[in-house]
Amino acid sequence: MTEQALCNAMRLHGGAVYRLALCRTQNVADAEDVYQDVFLRFFQQEAADWDSERTKAWLLRATVNRCADIHRFRLRRPVLALEDIAGAAPADDSAAELWDAVARLPEKLRTAVHLYYAEGYATEEIAALLGVPPATVRTRLRRARLKLKDLLGGNEDGE
Repeated sequence: MTEQALCNAMRLHGGAVYRLALCRTQNVADAEDVYQDVFLRFFQQEAADWDSERTKAWLLRATVNRCADIHRFRLRRPVLALEDIAGAAPADDSAAELWDAVARLPEKLRTAVHLYYAEGYATEEIAALLGVPPATVRTRLRRARLKLKDLLGGNEDGE
């Protein structure tokens, strides 16, 4: 792969890779590590003839896999995040409550919400990225909405 192809992939898809990594890891430093690892692996791929969508799909799948690796590592060696120690508040107050609630969701639900709402993927595309049936993605999104409603104190009529 050429450096130009890597630069193009980073420019076009770097934001999506970073946001997904941050959503999955809930830690800026880990998200940055995942970003770097994913693009290093991409640079080693024979991907010169891939189109933009195949490249993006590969990058997001690699991101999910690398985040899973980090999660397994953290299960064996727990760490305390710096944000937990400092009690840092999010910079964007308008959406802080919602994203705080999303951050409290289980990882599978949080990932589905991020890919659907933040990245704009359809349920079929998310299913392909995560290697699960589309119905599973729809179930995860529904469960996430219900949990968010409970966490945020939504009313009974569904609005």
